[in-house]
Amino acid sequence: MSLHIHRSSDALPRLSLSDPGGSSAQVLLHGGQTVSWKNEHGEELLFASSKQAAWKSAKAIRGGVSICFPQFGSLESSFHRSLRSRIWSLENYYSTLPSTTSSEQSSVDLIFRPTKEDMKMWPHSFELRLHVSLSPGKLTWIPRVKNIDNKAFAFTFALCNYLSVSDISEVRVEGLETLDYMDNLLQRKRSTEQADAITFDGEIDRVYLSTPSNIAVIDHEKKRTFVLRKEGLPDAVVWNPWEKMAKALPDLGDQDYKTMLYICSAAVENPIVLKPMEEWRGCQEISAVSSSYCSGQLDPRKVVHAFTSSPPQ
Repeated sequence: MSLHIHRSSDALPRLSLSDPGGSSAQVLLHGGQTVSWKNEHGEELLFASSKQAAWKSAKAIRGGVSICFPQFGSLESSFHRSLRSRIWSLENYYSTLPSTTSSEQSSVDLIFRPTKEDMKMWPHSFELRLHVSLSPGKLTWIPRVKNIDNKAFAFTFALCNYLSVSDISEVRVEGLETLDYMDNLLQRKRSTEQADAITFDGEIDRVYLSTPSNIAVIDHEKKRTFVLRKEGLPDAVVWNPWEKMAKALPDLGDQDYKTMLYICSAAVENPIVLKPMEEWRGCQEISAVSSSYCSGQLDPRKVVHAFTSSPPQ
């Protein structure tokens, strides 16, 4: 395993993780954002907007895996947007680590502490840490928020994943059936999912509530399944802008919606409350596995391990 820090005049500073099997990942100090994850065949697994593929902008980046804190989807505060454009600090990195599957991991630890200017937008003192680790077929994020203020505060949190898919109309999401959700296209109207899986034929923007720890994203054309496993993040956000909204977004290509799925591991409905010196910890693990598509079900022989393995502690 190895990690490299890249700095150049025409690109944002980034950290590159790699493993002997050939997979790799890139994490920006800008926003603590993961902007690339490639498998052992060099195939990119994360979506990047065609208007931001070079990762040179100092603004918030559309694509990869980003952190939304301390308000998800709130118009009341701009701090969560500014956080994504701040430069984080590198705390540590490990070129080799034993993992729960007895293989090696390459990992990095980042930290963000608010400045006085930041605290004018959100008046709380905290430490936000992020551990990102790469192992064969798997990428893991462990965020931690510590309250170092003298008063309690509440926040919501999301790890926002832009997954690369072959064709959004050929994708189905399993694991959210029968659950309640808030529909952001209908003023957050609460409904219950009736379908046996989520499929896509138009714009969708939903917050699924009290979701299971495992969610599967099945890409029929690529015969690939993303298995998302999470802890401490009970909700899940599913979004695709479709054609009309994609054309209205200045940082998204008109046709980009066809090859992306935005799915978040989130704590949205019930804010997390931290007393002074308390710490919250979450975990998200995404595995990319080969899968068969038969009557809408996963091939259990190929994905059972991904569903049952535990995230790293």
